[in-house]
Amino acid sequence: MVKITEELVRRKSEHNELLISTLEELSLHQEDIERIEHLQNWCRDLKILLLQSNLIAKIENLFKLKSLEYLNLAVNNIERVENLEKLESLNKLDLTLNFIGELTSIEGLRDNYNLKNLILTGNPCCDYPNYRKYVIGTLPQLDELDGEEITITHKLEAKLNLKEYRAIIVQCQVDYAMKRDEQKSRFLQQKEDLELHMASIEDEHEKTKAFWDSKSEHCPEIRYEISKFHRQGQEKGKTTKEENMLQKELQLFGPCGRPYNMNKPQLPFKLTDEDSQYILKLDVYKYMDTSYIKVDVDVNYIRVTVKGKIFQIALTEEVKPSEANTQRSQITGQLVVKAPKLHINEALSVKSTSKLQCNSGLFSSKCTKILQESYPRRKLISVNK
Repeated sequence: MVKITEELVRRKSEHNELLISTLEELSLHQEDIERIEHLQNWCRDLKILLLQSNLIAKIENLFKLKSLEYLNLAVNNIERVENLEKLESLNKLDLTLNFIGELTSIEGLRDNYNLKNLILTGNPCCDYPNYRKYVIGTLPQLDELDGEEITITHKLEAKLNLKEYRAIIVQCQVDYAMKRDEQKSRFLQQKEDLELHMASIEDEHEKTKAFWDSKSEHCPEIRYEISKFHRQGQEKGKTTKEENMLQKELQLFGPCGRPYNMNKPQLPFKLTDEDSQYILKLDVYKYMDTSYIKVDVDVNYIRVTVKGKIFQIALTEEVKPSEANTQRSQITGQLVVKAPKLHINEALSVKSTSKLQCNSGLFSSKCTKILQESYPRRKLISVNK
C-alpha cells in the first residue's frame, strides 16, 4: 500500500523550497496512492490538489482545506461523492473516469456555493436517463458540467421536473448496485481461477503473459490488481537490474585472477613505465570535488573510482602499494598516481645512468667500461676531448 508520507510531499514541493506548510499547489498524480491522509494537517493553505491516476477509493480527510479551489480525482476508484461539504472555496471538481454509480451522492455538494465546474465524464452514472438534467437541477450553482456550458434555460428546465428525474435516477442506482454485487462475485471467482492457473506455471515470463492475457471486467478491483501486479513487476525489474550492475562491478578480474583493463568514466589517461616506478596520469574533470574520487593501488593494478565509475589498469610488474603516492593538480584537475616497483630492473637502471653520463659529455675510461659491461657484444669507441 502506497501512503502519503512527508518525504513524498516534500519531494513534490521543490517549487516551494521544500516547505510544505505554505504549499498552495501540490501534484501527487500517478503515485499508486490508495488513501488520502495527512494533507489537511500538513498543507492547510492548498488551493490546487492534483490526485489523478491513483487508486483512491474514498474521498476523505480534506475538510480542513478551506482554501482549496481545484480538486482533481480523475482516474481513481471512487464510487460515491462524499466528505466535500466543508470545502467552501471549491470551484472545480474533476471526477473523470471513476466508478461513481450512486449519483444522488452529489446532493452533498449543494452547500458548496462556489462550485462552478463539475466533471463526471466516464462514470457509470453518466449512462442514467436524464443524468445531466438531474445534476443541473440538484446543483444550480454550476456553470459548466462535463465541459459543456450550462445556461439559465437549462437550469429552469431541470428544476421543473427534478423530482421525476430523481426517482428515475434512484431506480437506476438500485439496478446498478445489484449488478455491482454480481460483478464483485465474478471478480473473486476469476481471481481464484487465475491464481490457480498461475501457480501451475513455473516460468516467470509465462506467468506474466498469463496475467495480461486473462479476461477481466472494468471495475475498481481489477484496476487495483493491475496496478499491484505492475508495481511488483517494476520492483522485480529493479532488483534484477541492481543484481546485474553488482555482477558487472564484481567482474574486475579474469578467472585466473588477472585484473581487467577498463575505463568506465571514459577519461583520457597516460601510463608511463619508468625504471623504478609506474606513473599514471588521469585527466579527471577539472571542477569535480576530490571527495568523489577514490584511488586503490594493488600489487598488479591501479584502480580509480570516479563518482562510482571504475577506471582500472593492469601492471606488468609488481609494485609497492604502501609507498604509492597520489597527487591532483589544482589548475587542471589531473590526477597523478606514482607506484614504485617492487623489483627494479638493474640493467635498465645502468643503461639509463650511462646515457645520462654520455649526454653530459663525461666520456671517461670509466664510462667506457660501464658501457662495455652493459653492451658486451658491441664494439665501443672511446672518445677523448
